[in-house]
Amino acid sequence: MIIIKNLVKKYKDNIILDNINLEINSGEIISIVGNSGCGKTTLLKCLVGLETPTQGIIDLNSNKIGMVFQHFNLFPHKTALENIIEPLITVYKKNKEEAIIEGNILLKKLNLENKGELYPKHLSGGQKQRIAIARAIISNPKYLILDEPTSALDPNTIEELKNILIDFNKEGMTLIIVSHDLKFVEDISHRIIKVEKGRIKEEIKKFDV
Repeated sequence: MIIIKNLVKKYKDNIILDNINLEINSGEIISIVGNSGCGKTTLLKCLVGLETPTQGIIDLNSNKIGMVFQHFNLFPHKTALENIIEPLITVYKKNKEEAIIEGNILLKKLNLENKGELYPKHLSGGQKQRIAIARAIISNPKYLILDEPTSALDPNTIEELKNILIDFNKEGMTLIIVSHDLKFVEDISHRIIKVEKGRIKEEIKKFDV
């Protein structure tokens, strides 16, 4: 479980997050929705340590978190496989040969086994996203954060993504999603959190995912 208590984030006098209280349970899919500028992405960045809260507590309970950025942030000068294994080699100091084996396993799992030697410029939007997902999960995080995962995808690719994420969730991964795509959110989420002007305004619980 991740516990967020009385979270506030300010930039000078501008309040971005205003007393956020939220518990994210292990094994669920939670989606955070709201208008642009309401604080959704800032909340995600606080969770992964890219932003420092002005006040409040984020208790990760020693859980490892992976993140897939909206624009994927792949290294253009590295192949798909090299992008995936980069965290294992640079952060976790794993042997390159072992990292390659793990990377190829993920490529196959995500139906990308013939794309490992391609550079990002030769990949479609959906393929880039799956490479970004593989990079985020190769270190086996318990929680995966996705920022606007459907923003550049066509309907068929969105459906494929939905099935991939549901499979990950069934395997025990907790998903935290920020999205403007309400249909996608309603199809995949156990809970939907609506944020308005930096505050949680509503929570919708779903039981039929």
